[in-house]
Amino acid sequence: MDDRFIVNIIHRPEMVPEYSATVTGQGKEEDIGDKKLLTESLDIFRTQQRLAHENGLKVTIQMTYASLFNDEAVEIAKHDHETYGDEIALSLLGLPCEQFREKYKTKDFCIWMFSMEDKKAIVRDVFGKFHERFGFYPESTGSYYMDADLINFIKAEYPSVKCAVANCWEEGPKAYHTCNNSWYTLFDGGPWAPWIPSKQNTHAPAANEAEDSGIVAIPHLSRDLIACYDGNGSNFGTHPQNVLRGMIYDSKTWEYPYLYNLIDQYRDLAKYNNGYAYNMMFVGPGWMNKMGRWEAPYELLLQSYSDGCKYYGDLKKEGKLQDMTMSEFADHYRKKKTYTEPECALWRDILYGSDKQLFWYCDPFMRACVNMDQGGAIVDLRPYAAKLEWPVGIGTKHVQDASYPFLIQEKYRAGYFTHYAGEGTVRSAKLSYKGEEVDLCLTPTKAHFSEEMLPDGKKTRILTLDPVTIEFRGLTVKLLTKEYFEEGSSAIRIERTVLEMSDPNAEVSLNEYMVACYGTTEYPEDMTCVRLSAKKGSEEKTLRYEYKCREESLQDAEEVAAVIPAIETKVSMTADAGAEGYFKEGYAFSPMFTLGYRKTIRDKEVFSTWLNLQKAD
Repeated sequence: MDDRFIVNIIHRPEMVPEYSATVTGQGKEEDIGDKKLLTESLDIFRTQQRLAHENGLKVTIQMTYASLFNDEAVEIAKHDHETYGDEIALSLLGLPCEQFREKYKTKDFCIWMFSMEDKKAIVRDVFGKFHERFGFYPESTGSYYMDADLINFIKAEYPSVKCAVANCWEEGPKAYHTCNNSWYTLFDGGPWAPWIPSKQNTHAPAANEAEDSGIVAIPHLSRDLIACYDGNGSNFGTHPQNVLRGMIYDSKTWEYPYLYNLIDQYRDLAKYNNGYAYNMMFVGPGWMNKMGRWEAPYELLLQSYSDGCKYYGDLKKEGKLQDMTMSEFADHYRKKKTYTEPECALWRDILYGSDKQLFWYCDPFMRACVNMDQGGAIVDLRPYAAKLEWPVGIGTKHVQDASYPFLIQEKYRAGYFTHYAGEGTVRSAKLSYKGEEVDLCLTPTKAHFSEEMLPDGKKTRILTLDPVTIEFRGLTVKLLTKEYFEEGSSAIRIERTVLEMSDPNAEVSLNEYMVACYGTTEYPEDMTCVRLSAKKGSEEKTLRYEYKCREESLQDAEEVAAVIPAIETKVSMTADAGAEGYFKEGYAFSPMFTLGYRKTIRDKEVFSTWLNLQKAD
């Protein structure tokens, strides 16, 4: 099968561009039917189309609702479909226009935030108008985010739809804060690369045909998987104007090597995904406003987009890239990927010059992030195994917050490094010897990726970390960590091997632990729903969370677990040898819970633990 790097180029002819309207209309009374604005928008759309086509690239034209009322925009789409093979699709962005405002009497524009009743009415309206203009229904659609109920409705009403832009990676509180607390689009916790959304939750990939929503989802922009995670993702994407907004270019020469490095790192992901690598660029006219954007003049906006298209075009000419429309890609993806095949990314810092590495793993049961700067600790964990149904929009509990809840999230729940006596969320280990204790979060290392075939034909993805040396007073320990992600298992196995001790007869205490909670933002949730337990045969110790700092342990525990009814999730730890299992309750200033195993280890010994996820009964 063809393993060339795949790119989706997507343009949308917004008649009232998201940014242009506020720039060109500065100091004027709002007029979303302003003719000067409409003319400029079409001129920019034509320019974007020309730049793609000059470089031999096919485009998916996502018509907005407003553009469906513009004869010129419709004719451009028809012409470029017939001449260049562009796909004519339909975007659920770009709703605001005179006709929409008059009909729906609202300034809302995010389709997932409307009530379900209004979502249905708007979808029927927009799809109907599309059919009126083109004589067929689209095969692709999209928005910044599309909730599961919306996707299920669209697929049922318009079965021709097979692909959708359905999420914007890590567009949550971090983006909200960097937009002056005004960007009410919160949807952290989803995949960073194409996936098949489940019928229950858009973020969580389908595990089988029964869960399959019927579409292939693609992200809204391909992001830098370190810079975006650490900061505002809107500055770190393969859309050239993202790079300008992040000020990641030479202001004198107008050069932006970071853009090309970012595209190349996406190409590099083929190493971890059976030869498959994907990238996308999704652009509206507002980015190339004649008055400039992001402290950059129009000339630089134009040059950056021209250069971006040329880079993809040159890769295509070299036989290294395959451009596809969205519907073409959906067909390709379903032939290329299986339901349980994970998406993996061993990502390195290409922006700040550090040696930082993150490993991202996503499958139908979890999304996890491993941080090599913290000794291979798990610093982000989303329990997709719960397939949590999370209705979004007016009339639900979550009008704006569409994020998939986390169990571990270092940015919103402190991680290992905290400034107070409490604990942040993280999955790591501690070594102790004669009163000294060292957390592996303090031992930076590097990871190497490999795969191992299982008897059932599925693979285990393996992270092997460079050994770390821990120095105690009177003892040096060299430790090797390997992390196993077994396809379809909903578990992560962490194996520790003592390679060497300066005193071969010494004994060291190993504490494998996970500090966790649940939530979607920085703010704590009510933890009194959490139930903690430890089991060994018929013996069981349990505790209902009451913020009382209590702890229980059980020697040779078969399982230590937490059930979190609020997110319908059970998380547990198990071990491969006799060890003391324990759980700890947090307190109001540190509202976490801890699961773990303690074991005495010696030179050359190996000890494995599993972190397991499942839907709670």
